[in-house]
Amino acid sequence: MPEFLQGAFADPPSHPFDITIRLATAVLMGGVVAMLYRMTRGSDEAAPTFPATLVLLAVLFARVTQVIGTNLARAFGLVGALSIVRFRTVVRDTQDTAFVIFAVVVGMAVGAGDLVVAGVGLVIVGLAAFAMKPRVAKGGTAAALYRLTLRVGLAQDVETLAKPLLDEVMPSRHIVSMNTAKQGLAIEIAYQGALKGGASPEALVKALNRLDGVQSVELVRDSPQLD
Repeated sequence: MPEFLQGAFADPPSHPFDITIRLATAVLMGGVVAMLYRMTRGSDEAAPTFPATLVLLAVLFARVTQVIGTNLARAFGLVGALSIVRFRTVVRDTQDTAFVIFAVVVGMAVGAGDLVVAGVGLVIVGLAAFAMKPRVAKGGTAAALYRLTLRVGLAQDVETLAKPLLDEVMPSRHIVSMNTAKQGLAIEIAYQGALKGGASPEALVKALNRLDGVQSVELVRDSPQLD
């Protein structure tokens, strides 16, 4: 490592130039985390602002780590300050949560001056992310998930009524919720699953709506992980 970098990653950093080098390194490594996220997630699954958030998390936690240093009072003060902050944005996928933690840990490692931990972590976690990347369908894009909600009369058996059509169009499905509606006079059942290759969402809705006993049909594009 060049001498100017050795000084920048010595503890504690005392010169503004050293602090700048650390933060710039956090930005670069946060960019690598964001790049890994884009490469291992489908373009239709990733929120547009999420990769930028990963970069910002890395550099912010690098700075936080420098501020805290070995001062326990500052550490407890930071925990107390963050405990009163309410974050209402829900991360829609558990894998997104893993990337948030990934960016935070990388930023903390850079802030602590431990480039070995940050660099090795990027390589190992990156390889793991690629190894567990969702498989792509033959068409070239990951199969989209849908949430299908059916409402039928209380006297109707949903599975018997819609099963033949759903087995043909949405064979890989599972029930995610079931409840009563219209003051107990109807039943709503929600499925999650992918449509069979070439199946039209519009055609599925029309076909289900034509079934005797079906009161309403709702089909919406769903995220990979239900809330």
